[in-house]
Amino acid sequence: MKSFDEKLKDLQARHEALLARKNEPESEGNGVFTRYKYPIITAAHTPLFWRYDLDERSNPHLMERIGMNAALNSGAIKLNGKYLLVVRVEGADRKSFFAVAESPNGVDNFRFWDYPVTMPDDTIPATNIYDMRLTAHEDGWLYGVFCAERHDDTAPAGDLSAATATAGIARTKDLKTWERLPDLKSKSQQRNVVLHPEFVNGKYAFYTRPQDGFIDTGSGGGIGWALVDDITHAEITDEKIIDARHYHTIKEVKNGEGPAPIKTPCGWLHLAHGVRGCASGLRYVLYMYMTALDDPTRVIASPGGYFMAPEGCERVGDVSNVLFSNGWIADEDGTVYIYYASSDTRMHVAVSTIDKLVDYCMNTPEDGLTTTASVETLKKLIDKNMKTMKNL
Repeated sequence: MKSFDEKLKDLQARHEALLARKNEPESEGNGVFTRYKYPIITAAHTPLFWRYDLDERSNPHLMERIGMNAALNSGAIKLNGKYLLVVRVEGADRKSFFAVAESPNGVDNFRFWDYPVTMPDDTIPATNIYDMRLTAHEDGWLYGVFCAERHDDTAPAGDLSAATATAGIARTKDLKTWERLPDLKSKSQQRNVVLHPEFVNGKYAFYTRPQDGFIDTGSGGGIGWALVDDITHAEITDEKIIDARHYHTIKEVKNGEGPAPIKTPCGWLHLAHGVRGCASGLRYVLYMYMTALDDPTRVIASPGGYFMAPEGCERVGDVSNVLFSNGWIADEDGTVYIYYASSDTRMHVAVSTIDKLVDYCMNTPEDGLTTTASVETLKKLIDKNMKTMKNL
């Protein structure tokens, strides 16, 4: 039988091998982005000293004391040359918290900082917080906007599943010390709220997702837009839909903004998620669109269908058949690192470029919303290629 020290050394060696594993780009792709072979962060990537009591006297069997269930839905930013993810870590107790993972290159060797984020509470503490979007705003602050979930105390007695969702807001300079601001005030429940990186007409701008209930979108029409005078007391008084849901599309049930958009010479690049119902439940995919530089509410490109959908092992997890992204990083050389979670379980990375993503958005046909329109769109490409092939 191995001694405590021997078991601990084995555990540390396996953990270090996981953290140090070199990631590899997949050889096949669609020309738009390249997936990487291994998940970049999983529950197993969390530090051993989060999960184990390493004192032989109090834990002679080296048993895991605090279980980690998943690592998912990460905000992303590059600071001081490091690629940083603010990860939603979900414990075995179902409570989520934020923790920062750091990589030197954006595709592997992600390591968590020693301590999770200590996020101050709002006036009314939330039971659960998760899915932070990070925005480096022109006012000089780094903002984190996230979902703050609380029990719905207006629900009938005994209904412990009824909940409310609001957008929590916090700001920081270093991802270590956070100033909590009051939650965003809105007439509807709000999830998937994202702060625009620039002032618009001298005001802070939010991408919203109004919904009637915690889960059901109800009358909420899609991705919204709202201007706020004072982010330290943010309140939505006027809201309009800029990217609507449509019947029999990838965003029939609901859609939501992913990370803060990327500014390009051609317009703002947006990554979002769309949800539709199917026989196995709800299917989450990622899609893209672009808005004008002079008016971020005006959609100038809306490629039809999904940009990315779950494949292979990505389809299996706590909530199967789901891709979700709330973080990406545009590097100085134009490389774009797209961080996405699969099935509410683990984090992955796919890599593209700003040029490719703009090309994809500008030149992918829109969804014509009917079979007839889809066939006509396909025929146009076939005709064009037939002429091209004759001239080869």
